Amino acid sequence: MATASSVSHVFPLASRVNERGRLEVGGCDLVELAREFGTPAYVVAEDDLRARARAFRSAGAQAGHEDFHVVFASKAFPCTAVLEVFAQEGLWCDVASEGELHLALAAGFRGERIVLHGNAKSPQELQMALQAKVGLIVIDNHDEIDHLQRLLAERDGAIQQVLVRLTPDVRGDTHEKISTGQADSKFGFAMDEAHEVISRVQSVDGLELVGVHAHIGSQIFQLDPFVRSARALSEAFDFPVLDVGGGLAVAYTTDQHPPPIEDFVTCVIAATTRHGAGSGRRLLIEPGRALVANAGVTLYTVQSVKRKVSHWVAVDGGMSDNLRPMLYGSVYEAHVVERPGGSSECVLAGKHCESGDVIVRHALLQDPKAGDVIVTPATGAYGYAMANNYNGVLRAPVIFCRDGQAREVVRRETLDDLTARDVR
Repeated sequence: MATASSVSHVFPLASRVNERGRLEVGGCDLVELAREFGTPAYVVAEDDLRARARAFRSAGAQAGHEDFHVVFASKAFPCTAVLEVFAQEGLWCDVASEGELHLALAAGFRGERIVLHGNAKSPQELQMALQAKVGLIVIDNHDEIDHLQRLLAERDGAIQQVLVRLTPDVRGDTHEKISTGQADSKFGFAMDEAHEVISRVQSVDGLELVGVHAHIGSQIFQLDPFVRSARALSEAFDFPVLDVGGGLAVAYTTDQHPPPIEDFVTCVIAATTRHGAGSGRRLLIEPGRALVANAGVTLYTVQSVKRKVSHWVAVDGGMSDNLRPMLYGSVYEAHVVERPGGSSECVLAGKHCESGDVIVRHALLQDPKAGDVIVTPATGAYGYAMANNYNGVLRAPVIFCRDGQAREVVRRETLDDLTARDVR
């Protein structure tokens, strides 16, 4: 008799191969989910989201920092249901547009637990943030100071707490398109102009400068760059709030082993405490993908299989539901849901009219054929966020799974949705 077995750490926590030989996420058979909800589909293990949120918060408490807060970088998965989970778990929320702010408020985040980011905030976005009474606005440029000065003058007596974003000239070993801490970045102010900017912000009526912020990039496996960035801010500035950003890497393939959440949090707290922050300073971190990437998988159905120079396996999604391989050359794994753990090298291709529409260049699949359900793990970050309608493809639904129960939290788009905004 077949027995259940656990699967790779790239899958959501508690995923397994069940007694029927099929992959399960959140207690739900992925073949059955594909039949019920169709494909492509984003599948999320709700318990995984909660476990990672709790791990970040617990790490701060274990390190003894009494004013430590986890701020979810909502750009990683800007879905109301995901945001609701993190609001319930006591996290804060980082937003970078009026749309993300709208989602955060709709999900139940109180204004004081929202941090507004962005290198090109419009006056309308800043106005919306002031109306929502967001906890912090992170100032990125001089034009933003001008906008805030005018808007606050119109709101007699209003006070807005702000941070100043700085680039500490610290690089992590990551793709150049997601590296942000270098001196010549589009984000923030250089360290050598920090004191001038700080003086200007402090001179504006209604702006209360409470701290500084830096974010050095994403998908960083080494802890040392985080330590150096946190140390640079902590040594140079004496403010009550320090926001050290996020960027902790996740495992996209079985051979990747990023630092544990606890090690990341502990080293950052130690760096800031050792250099003057102390437990009396409010410390913010902003994980995004580290909270959601491995909580999600994407399901596809094989449409065609052909052998040329390579073994091509084409599915019903691709760059419309996961743009990262095309943007950054990101790597993923793939499995036939009913026959996981294959050894035949295939090219898992999407359905779009681009030769570059390849989801996994070197997928190891077992006897793939038309009609098979394929799963790509670790797609909880930036898949849904970057989804698009290229070739008029309908955007996929989001399915939450927990204790063997599945529910649709974002419906699949319809053909009518494609023309809903047309003006005739």
